[in-house]
Amino acid sequence: MPVKHPAPGDLEPIETASRDELSSLQLQRLKKTLQAAYDNVPHYKAAFDALGVHPSDCRTLADLARFPFTTKKDLRDNYPFGMFAVPREQVSRVHASSGTTGKPTVVGYTANDISTWADLVARSIRAAGGRRGDIVHVAYGYGLFTGGLGAHYGAERLGCTVIPMSGGQTEKQVQLITDFRPDIIMVTPSYMQVIIEEMERQGLDPRASSLKVGIFGAEPWTEAMRHDIEVRAGLDAVDIYGLSEVMGPGVASECVETKDGPVIWEDHFYPEIINPETGEPVADGEEGELVFTTLTKEALPVIRYRTRDLTRLLPPTARAMRRMGKIVGRSDDMLIIRGVNVFPTQIEELVLQVPELSGQYQLVVTRSGTLDEMQVLVELQPQHAALERDAIAGHLQNRIKTLIGVSTTVSVGAPSSIERTLVGKARRVIDKRPR
Repeated sequence: MPVKHPAPGDLEPIETASRDELSSLQLQRLKKTLQAAYDNVPHYKAAFDALGVHPSDCRTLADLARFPFTTKKDLRDNYPFGMFAVPREQVSRVHASSGTTGKPTVVGYTANDISTWADLVARSIRAAGGRRGDIVHVAYGYGLFTGGLGAHYGAERLGCTVIPMSGGQTEKQVQLITDFRPDIIMVTPSYMQVIIEEMERQGLDPRASSLKVGIFGAEPWTEAMRHDIEVRAGLDAVDIYGLSEVMGPGVASECVETKDGPVIWEDHFYPEIINPETGEPVADGEEGELVFTTLTKEALPVIRYRTRDLTRLLPPTARAMRRMGKIVGRSDDMLIIRGVNVFPTQIEELVLQVPELSGQYQLVVTRSGTLDEMQVLVELQPQHAALERDAIAGHLQNRIKTLIGVSTTVSVGAPSSIERTLVGKARRVIDKRPR
C-alpha cells in the first residue's frame, strides 16, 4: 500500500541523536527519577531498602536491573494517591483505569507532565504523517481513559484541528467523517473496523473518504488487521502504543514511511525486555515482557513497570531510537488450552485470512470435567451471508489445529452477530471456566 505522507519533515534533534548522546541523556534523567521516587514515594523507599539498593547505586543504565519492579498491584495497593511523588495540590489532572478487575489504577500529572505528554503525542502524530493544519477525528473514549484527551492535546499541540467525537454513535462517526472530511482518525483498530462496516452499510465506499492516516492503539492488533483496514479504507494504518500507568498514548509510535514497529520515545521512557517467569533481562531482539521506567514524569514516576505486554526490542530505523515489535499478546491474556499456549492475536491472524469472514471474533473458553474447551465465534461478511457455513467453519478449525496446535469448535454466525465494542477495547475472550 503506498504511503501518502512519505516525507518525515523537520525532526527534533533528539530523533536523530547518536546512541551515546541518547544514553547520556537517559542516565542523567534516570538518576534524577530514581532519587525523586526514593525521596517522595514511601512505597519506593521501602522497596529499594528491601533490596538493599539506593539511587546512588545507579551509575550506568545496566544498573537499573538491580532495582525493584513496579506492578499494577502496587498501584492498586496505594490507591488512590499513594504513589504520587508531588503534593496532591501540584497534580493538575488525574486519570484512572477502568478498574473492572478490582480497584482502578490512578495516574496523576503535573502541568509539566501534561505538556510533555502533549509534545510526545504531537511527535507521534507527526511520525504518522500528520502535519499542522490537518483535521484529526478523535474516536478514542474521553474521560478517565487516557486515549481521548491524550490524542486531543497532542493533535492541538501539533497545530491540528481536532474533532473530539469520542467513541460510540457509529452512524454519527460516519456522518462527521463524511461532512468534516478529516485527514486523520485516532481510534482503536477494532472500532475502526466497525466504522468501516457502517460506511459499507450506508452504501459508502470507505476508500473514497478523506481519511489518509489511521493512528490505531489501545489494544494488540496484527499485521493481518493492518492489511484488512488499509485495503478496505484506503489509508495508512499506523500503530501507536501507550498505557496509562506509564503516561497514556504516545509512549511509542510508528513512522509512516517504514511502518516497521512503534519507535519508543527513549528520551522519556527507558525500555527493558525481561523473561516473564524469572524477571531477568533478555537481549535486544529476544521476545519477553516489556518493562518501562519513566525518565521525566513528575507526579507519578514509575520504576521498572511490568506492562505484561509480550514483544521484543528492535534496532533503530527511521529514528535514532529503538523500536518495539508488534505486541504478540499479554502474559496475563495467554490462554492455556489442554497444555497449548494460545494468544487471541494468533486466532485473529487466521480469521483475517478467510475472505468470507468479517474479521470480528470472540473466544469462549469453558471447562468440561477436567478439560478446557475453546469455541471460536466468527461471522460472515454481508455479501457472503448465503454461503454454506459448515465448510468455512471446518476450514478455519483445521487451520487453527494445524498452525496453533489446539482443537477448537468454530461457529460461523450471520453478519454482525459478534458483539461490537463501541467504546474502548474489543472483548475478544469470554472465559467461563470456574475460578
